[in-house]
Amino acid sequence: MDSARNETRIYRGIEASAGIAIGTARLTDRSRVAVTEVSIGDEEVELECARFLAALQDAREELLAVKEHLASSRGPEHLYVVDSHLLILEDGMLTRGTLDLIAGDKINAEAALKRNLLKFKEFFSAIEDEYLRERAGDVETVVERIMRAMVGKRQECIGSIDGGKIVIVAHDLSPTDILQIDKNNVIGFITDLGGRTSHTAILARALEIPAVVGLETITGEDIDGLPIIIDGTDGTVVVNPDQDTFRDYLRRKQRYDYLEQEFLKLRDLPAETIDGHRISLMGNIEFAEEIPTLKGHGGEGIGLYRTEMLYMNRQGLPDEEEQYLAYSAIVEAMAPLPITIRTLDVGGDKLATDLHLEDEMNPALGLRAIRLSLRKPEVFKTQLRAILRASVRGKIRIFFPMISGVEEVRAAKAILEEAKNELRAEGVPFDNAIEVGIMIEIPSAVLVADILAREVDFFSVGTNDLIQYSLAIDRTNEHLAHLYQPMHPAVLRSLRTVVDAAHAAGIRACMCGEVAGESRYLPILLGLGFDELSMTGVSIPRVKKVLRRAVKADAQLLVSRAFTFSTAAEVEAFLNSEISARFSESFD
Repeated sequence: MDSARNETRIYRGIEASAGIAIGTARLTDRSRVAVTEVSIGDEEVELECARFLAALQDAREELLAVKEHLASSRGPEHLYVVDSHLLILEDGMLTRGTLDLIAGDKINAEAALKRNLLKFKEFFSAIEDEYLRERAGDVETVVERIMRAMVGKRQECIGSIDGGKIVIVAHDLSPTDILQIDKNNVIGFITDLGGRTSHTAILARALEIPAVVGLETITGEDIDGLPIIIDGTDGTVVVNPDQDTFRDYLRRKQRYDYLEQEFLKLRDLPAETIDGHRISLMGNIEFAEEIPTLKGHGGEGIGLYRTEMLYMNRQGLPDEEEQYLAYSAIVEAMAPLPITIRTLDVGGDKLATDLHLEDEMNPALGLRAIRLSLRKPEVFKTQLRAILRASVRGKIRIFFPMISGVEEVRAAKAILEEAKNELRAEGVPFDNAIEVGIMIEIPSAVLVADILAREVDFFSVGTNDLIQYSLAIDRTNEHLAHLYQPMHPAVLRSLRTVVDAAHAAGIRACMCGEVAGESRYLPILLGLGFDELSMTGVSIPRVKKVLRRAVKADAQLLVSRAFTFSTAAEVEAFLNSEISARFSESFD
C-alpha cells in the first residue's frame, strides 16, 4: 500500500487555467450530498415544504455573508458571481418547482430538490453554445448549498486553508470557493468535475490560479498530503514526481513565469508590426469580473460582450432598466475603451418560459439568435433601447448574430431605428451614430459578404460556428473533434472572402472566435488582413508578442503559400515548421 502511495503517478484532465503549480495536495471535501427519496404522507407535506424554505433562507444568508466578506476583502469587482447565485435562489422555477414536487409527488424535500435539479440540467444540456451550457454548473452549485443546509452538512472554508503551496483536490469547487482562495497559501486546484468554460474555470483564469479540472476520479486516489505538480496549460497532473520530473517542471515553471512577466511588459505597448501595421486586440467577456484581467493584459476594449446571461437562470425576461444598468456598468468599467455588445444569441427554448415557443428537433439550426429576435420584436427592441441608452456612458458598438442574408440585417436595422425614434420622442439621449455590425458565422453570409458589407459598419467573424457549419461537425462531439480544423482550406478561403469584401466596402474586418486568441495563427490572420482580433484577456500578450515581431509583407507571403496546400494537416504542418523561424517566436 505504502509503495503504491510513493510511486509517481500521472493523470490527464482538462486545462482550465494556465500556469504550473508545485506544492502539496490537500484533499478538501466538496462531495455531493447523498439523497435518498422517501415517500411522505399528506400530513408531512407542510413540514417538508417548511424544511426546504428554511434551507433556502439559510443558503441566502450564507451567500450574503460571503458577499459582505468579499466586498471588504477583495472589493466590488467580483461580487457579480455571488449576485448571480442569489438570483438563482430567487428563481421561481427552483422554488415553486420544488414545492410542487413535494406536494404533488409526496416525496421528501431533498428528493424533490434533486428531481428539480435534473430538470434544470436537461434544460441546459440541450444548449448548443458551450459557454451557456456550462451555466448549469451555477445552478447545481446553488442547489448543493441548499442541500447542505437541509442536512446540516458544513464544509471547510477554502479561505481558511493555510500552510503555503497547497494544491486543493476537490470533487468540485464553486465560484465563491475560488473567490475566497488566499493565493499566499493556495497555489492551484484540481477537481473531478468541471469544464474549461465553467464559471469556476473562468474565475480561475481571471485570478490567474493554475487549475486542471475534469479528472473524474482524482478525489478517489490516495494523494492527500503528497507532493504534486499541476500544469494548467496542458491538463497534466503529476503526483509524487521523481527528481528528474521535478527538475523538469521546475524549469518549465521558471520559464513560464519569466515569459508571463515578459508578456506583461508589452501591456502598454502598441499592438503593431515591425513595419507599423496596427491590429486592435480586444477581449471576449460575459461577466463583469473578467474586465480587470482584460485591462490588466492590455486589452484595447471589448470585441464581444455576450448578453445571454442576463436572460438565463430566471423565470421572466429582464426588463429595459435591468439591461440598461448592466450595459452601463460594463461600459463604465471599460471607459474610455470601446465595447461591442452582441444581441441575444440563443434559442428561445432556453430562455424564459413566457416566450411560449415550441420545442425544436434541431435548436442549433432553428429559431435562435437574430431569428428569435426578429420573431419577438418586442423582446429585441427592449434590448436595443437599453443598449442605446447606455451608449451615452461610453463608446458602444452593437452587432447581430447568426446573420444569413441581407433581409435579416435590414429587418434588424429597422427595429433599431424604431427604438431610436421612440427614445427621441421621449427625450432620452443616445449615440445616434452608434456603429452596427454583424457576425459572419454562417456559410451563406460568407457567400454574400460583398452585399452585406454595404449594409453595416463592421464584420465580426465567429470562427467557432463558422468552422462548425462549414465542415458540418459538432465541435463538442468528442468523436468529431479531429475534424474541427481552423486551417481547413475551405475555412481559409471563407476568411479571405470576408476580409476582402469588408475592405472593398471600406469597413473593418474583425474576428471574435477562439482562433483569434491562438498566437500561432496570428501570422495567418495578419496576412489575411484582419483589423481587429478579440479573445480572452490572458491571450492578448502572447498574440501581441507575435504581432510585434511580424512584418505584414512576410505574413502576406505566408498566407499565399498556405493557400497552395490541399488539406488542413498540410497547412498545420507548414505553420509548425515555418512560423517560428519567420517570426522569431518560440510560441512557448
